[in-house]
Amino acid sequence: MEKIDFSQLDGEEKSLELKYLIARYLRYWPWYVLFIILLVIGTYFFHRYTVNQYMVSGTLVIRHNSKPETRILDRSAIFSSQYNLDNDILMLSSKNLAREALAKLHFDVTYFAKTNIKTIELYNSSPIRLAVDWSHMQVQQVPMQVEILSEKTFRILHESTNILDINSGQNQPDQQLIDRIFEFGQEIETSKSKFTIHLVNPSRVGETIIFELKSPTYLEEKLSKEISIHLVNSAASVLEIRMTTTIIEKGKDYINALMESYLEYELKEKNRISENTLIFIEDQLNLLEDSLKQKERELQDFKVSNRMVNVTAEFSEILGRINQLDDDAKALDLELAYFNAIKQYMVDKTKDYSQVIAPSVIGIPDPLLNGLIQTLVTLSQERRKLLASVNENHPEVSKIDVQMEKVRETLFENVINLIENTEKKKALLSQNIRNYDKRFETLPESESKYTSIFREYRLRENLYTYLLEKQAEAGIAKASNVSENAILDYAKQGKLVFPKKESNYLMAIGLGFLLPFGFFLIRDMLDNRIRDQRDLKKNFMIPQLAIIGLSEKKTNMVVLEHPKSSVSESFRSLRSAINYLATEKSSKKILVTSSVSGEGKTFTSLNLASIMALGGKKTVVVGADLRRPKLASYFNHKVKTGLSNFLIGEHAAEEIIIPTGHDNLFFVPSGIIPPNPAELLQTQKLKDFLFYLEEHFEIVIFDTPPLGLVSETVDLMRLFDINLYVVRQNYTLKNHLVMINDLFNNKQVNNVYGIFNGIVDAGYYYEGYNYGYGNTYLYSQNNKYIYNYFEDEEKQMNIKKKKSSFTLFWNRFIESFRK
Repeated sequence: MEKIDFSQLDGEEKSLELKYLIARYLRYWPWYVLFIILLVIGTYFFHRYTVNQYMVSGTLVIRHNSKPETRILDRSAIFSSQYNLDNDILMLSSKNLAREALAKLHFDVTYFAKTNIKTIELYNSSPIRLAVDWSHMQVQQVPMQVEILSEKTFRILHESTNILDINSGQNQPDQQLIDRIFEFGQEIETSKSKFTIHLVNPSRVGETIIFELKSPTYLEEKLSKEISIHLVNSAASVLEIRMTTTIIEKGKDYINALMESYLEYELKEKNRISENTLIFIEDQLNLLEDSLKQKERELQDFKVSNRMVNVTAEFSEILGRINQLDDDAKALDLELAYFNAIKQYMVDKTKDYSQVIAPSVIGIPDPLLNGLIQTLVTLSQERRKLLASVNENHPEVSKIDVQMEKVRETLFENVINLIENTEKKKALLSQNIRNYDKRFETLPESESKYTSIFREYRLRENLYTYLLEKQAEAGIAKASNVSENAILDYAKQGKLVFPKKESNYLMAIGLGFLLPFGFFLIRDMLDNRIRDQRDLKKNFMIPQLAIIGLSEKKTNMVVLEHPKSSVSESFRSLRSAINYLATEKSSKKILVTSSVSGEGKTFTSLNLASIMALGGKKTVVVGADLRRPKLASYFNHKVKTGLSNFLIGEHAAEEIIIPTGHDNLFFVPSGIIPPNPAELLQTQKLKDFLFYLEEHFEIVIFDTPPLGLVSETVDLMRLFDINLYVVRQNYTLKNHLVMINDLFNNKQVNNVYGIFNGIVDAGYYYEGYNYGYGNTYLYSQNNKYIYNYFEDEEKQMNIKKKKSSFTLFWNRFIESFRK
């Protein structure tokens, strides 16, 4: 036995399901087009009235000159070559640096052009400039208008704010300025304002400019939060500074000023040691200058009074040795004073060591001491820079404090040792000076006194000269200082970041499709009605016998009055299907019912009877719905005599059968509405009437009450050869089919077949067949054969061609909405 490949069947089923879904939701294309057009237009106006925002950026390279002493003391950094840029990032985003950058710019006044479309900031293109005195009280963040009346005068007006502006109720304008005329260059001062307005572009007389004052404190807070700083590359120490702004030039100016202020701050920190050294040297020079002049005058007076021109060789030799020893003693005194100052500084200052002077500047050649002090100063500067952005409890600050404490302990111990050694050297030097002083006493009194004066003069002169040299060296060092960091790229260009026009248009197109698609999808998910043959197949277990198209004719006698219509062709297909049912019966009894009223059971009964009669079958249609009779009205029969009269015994069977005027077609009206229709339809009289009709007619069609509303229809179905159950598209509820499904599954009724009525769009693909009903009836199999049945099809196509494209689009739009 050959095995069946079910996987292939599943694949075909999925393919059919996909085709079905595409066809089902593609028919709503007018809604997709409408929403896409509306959203694209809305996006255009959004772009038209939205202020563009640009992202500008600049890059800064950070060069850290890490000292070996620091790396040894900080063991975590011994084997690491990575730079810690957190301090620099915090510094760049600090308010202190923002204040330095704003000092170079004029952001405290914002200028706008008065337009009805969107706010346009003028920045450098403003024809006026305001000089604001921030030491005076100012009205801030309140828009004000300046109407340029002439090259000399202007008027100040109040700018009306939006109703939704939350700041409008907080800050009120200076009423002393409103509607007043001032002159350009005039200082305007009130109790709330003080500023001067200058006209920089006289050619723009007659324009109205809006300005708004913003305090430096507000700008520092705002701009420090608006910048973002990112590491460009993890392997490099390059920082990218970004800012989003509505004016590219304004953003570029601020970022460039911020980077320059950062470099200036770094250079200022580096120059702090040189500046402290110069201050120390200047203080010492001021003290020596007066005493040096005094000794110089004293020496000259002594020479004049004693008429001394030269001294002996012995005197010169002893004097030279004493001068040398005095110079050495003064140098030791300077070193000892420096060491004691360092010691006292470390005792007094526990955290800030930025004022410490390096020993190399004073002329003390001690590499270890110089290295320790340089390390301590560097750590102190890093700590001060970090505290500009964070508090003292920050982990980075604590880490630097630990390093500083280690360096301080080592430095303090080294200074104590240096003080002891220097004092020993000084004591030894003092002993040598005393020995030379004893030899000097043997010289004549005048020479001895001259030597004493000369010694003091030379001592001050040498020290003064030495300090002058150190002052020059410190000045050269300060002048040659440059920042270790550098600006890699200045901010030059801006990139549009909002609104993103291309993505917004794509989003509008996507939403234009998804919004109606989602609506129809949710509507279909929540809809409980039978929408198409797929829904019917899933919820209706009874075999489907035929489908009937929606009739757009104004009459219910479609088959008789419009035999060439698509609906008539549908009933011909139904007639062909019924011919193959109950073939053993010479007279076929057909019952037509539905779930509820309005599904077309009477319409189906009438036109089925009509098509049977046209086929040469003697046919009678009976109005068995005794509660809401309609059949008689379709034939314009107004006599209140019919089936109910027969069942109660008032008339005979032949009396209630009425010819319609059409060959082979008769009908039986319902008659009067009885009080007990269910009981009448269950009597023996009805069975006798059925037996009578079987003897006289080939086709007997009963239009019965809805199955879901009354109880007698189930009993009637057992008396008929064929039971037709009518389901109407977009009308019948899915839960209304539960009863007939249960009856069919439990075999309580037999010979039941479904009729799908009112088809507007079948929307159903199954096994290669596609059925469609509209103005034409088309039947195709695998797209190989198409047959136009109607002879007036060409006329209808000509009529369509005459319609405008807009009319066709609108009709399709309304049709898709109804679906």
